[in-house]
Amino acid sequence: MRAIRAGAAFVAVAALVVGAGPAFAHSDTEYVDDGVLDSGKDTHQHHAQHNEDAGHLYPEGSSENVELIGNLDLFEGMEEPGRIADVSAYGDYAYLTAFWEPQCDRGGVYIVDISDPTAPELVTLIPSHQGTFSGEGSQVIHLETEYFTGELLAFQNEICPGFENGIGGMTLVDVTDPTKPKILVEGAGDFSNPGKAQTKANETHSVRMWVDGEKAYAVLVDDEEVTDVDIMDITDPSKPVLISETDLSDETAQVAGAVHGDAVFLHDMVVKQIGGVQTMLLSYWDGGYVKLDVDDPANPVFIADTDFEAVDPVRPSVTPEGNAHQAEFTNDNKYFIATDEDFDPYRVTATMADGTEFTAIQGSDVPAIDEDTSLAGGTRSVGLACDAASIPEADAEASIAVIERGTCTFTDKVQNVQAKGYEGAIVFNSDAAGNCEALVSMLVAADIPAVFVSRTDGFRILTGGVPADYTCGGATPYAIPTAVGAYGQDVDISAVFDGWGYVHLFDATSMEDLDQYYVPESQMEAHASGSGDLSVHEVATDPDENLAYISYYAAGFRVVSYGPNGLTEVGHFIDEGGNNFWGVEVHQLGEEEYVLASDRDSGLYIFQYHP
Repeated sequence: MRAIRAGAAFVAVAALVVGAGPAFAHSDTEYVDDGVLDSGKDTHQHHAQHNEDAGHLYPEGSSENVELIGNLDLFEGMEEPGRIADVSAYGDYAYLTAFWEPQCDRGGVYIVDISDPTAPELVTLIPSHQGTFSGEGSQVIHLETEYFTGELLAFQNEICPGFENGIGGMTLVDVTDPTKPKILVEGAGDFSNPGKAQTKANETHSVRMWVDGEKAYAVLVDDEEVTDVDIMDITDPSKPVLISETDLSDETAQVAGAVHGDAVFLHDMVVKQIGGVQTMLLSYWDGGYVKLDVDDPANPVFIADTDFEAVDPVRPSVTPEGNAHQAEFTNDNKYFIATDEDFDPYRVTATMADGTEFTAIQGSDVPAIDEDTSLAGGTRSVGLACDAASIPEADAEASIAVIERGTCTFTDKVQNVQAKGYEGAIVFNSDAAGNCEALVSMLVAADIPAVFVSRTDGFRILTGGVPADYTCGGATPYAIPTAVGAYGQDVDISAVFDGWGYVHLFDATSMEDLDQYYVPESQMEAHASGSGDLSVHEVATDPDENLAYISYYAAGFRVVSYGPNGLTEVGHFIDEGGNNFWGVEVHQLGEEEYVLASDRDSGLYIFQYHP
């Protein structure tokens, strides 16, 4: 077992995380958040479904063994695509978080009366702070401590794009009477980000609570630090106390390049008492899935983690995508079922003129390299590309700019070279310790294709090789072995279909990947576009039966059975006109069991499975 770094006093430098660090300029002190996908907040970028471009898998609808009991359109014809995020439930009420799309001013939580599941009714909206939205992981628990008795709602806070007045952390609400919710604390979280004079807690992507005897705790996904597992004592929910911060990047990271993207960070988690031990199951993106002993929440202990296989088990022609998003233990704790979220059904295959193959990661909000678009031609060194005046113009010999990471954002770099006439951009990693060979996902907005490559591949493109005396991460950055304006090798970057995200069945003891489930169309290139997002999102396991319920965005609501023979689909539902499911929750009302699902564009669906 490897040592785990924990404790609220621990400080880490983000650039030391393989594949997840921000950029540093050629200065020991200047910090630039250049837009690396290094937190859960950055993973939910594009979920449009109900429009002509996105399309639907079955516009006419489709169902098998699943009965729609009731549903509630919170907007009743007032289009709010992407507004609804997660769903949870307690007693006669469901709780749906309000996301930042299509416009962000404030989010919060919609409370819905589901006492009659055939006719759910909106009760109220708990608004979040101005400039703030909520997404993953709302939850209600019953609490009995010396400070509080009743029902407690937790939801997370992230800041709306372009807003400065939003808050982070979590909000705790007394919902003992859900018709009259009372906010107990707003924006509680981690204020210990080094180098900041903080007036607000770090943004939080998800939150989960649990009770242990007379104490209660919450775990938060910290969007802003590598110590991103933040645990708070909420025994007095009006005065939460941060008791530990943990970084699992060393315990979970695989060899650079083994997973397509190398982005290692916490996305989501659950806590369940197993064999007398409070066990946290964490989804650590390209680091896989992790079990953590939190019997002493102030000192978490690493138990075990999964490793992604050498080749993707669903598409053995490529390396695994990673993207460990969310997971739950099964009712008998023999297994856990996990969802790998992947919104890009293509990855690029890249070759230099001398025949050298290299790996490149596509940027986020740029024209995709896909079956219709490639990036091929001559290259030219443009340095850091932060100063537009210093960038040489594109010409007939070179239409692709080769850019070094650092000093400014990816968007600034790519938009600057676009303005100089370049038809595409290749960004190679910086010299910061831990960065050089890591491949990261760039959050970048521009009108030309842009990809990210390792530092040594940047050198190969520019000069045909790597200098014999090359080192990475020294006190003095290794000089770029070519001048700004110099021409490099031609490159040919095209796309290969690698499918959408899917589901795993893991042995909860050995952490072995036993089987995978996917919607068939999600692995067909004909459905790479025009059928909506065909990635999986979340899973909820049945407390009594060997069943799991899955929200699969445009591929609808899915039911699978599991056991020694693996995962098998046994039911599904897609409404007429399509769905865009985000959250899923199993819930008991009286003697009946229901499954709740949140549709991003409308609201709440309530199902029963009938084999």
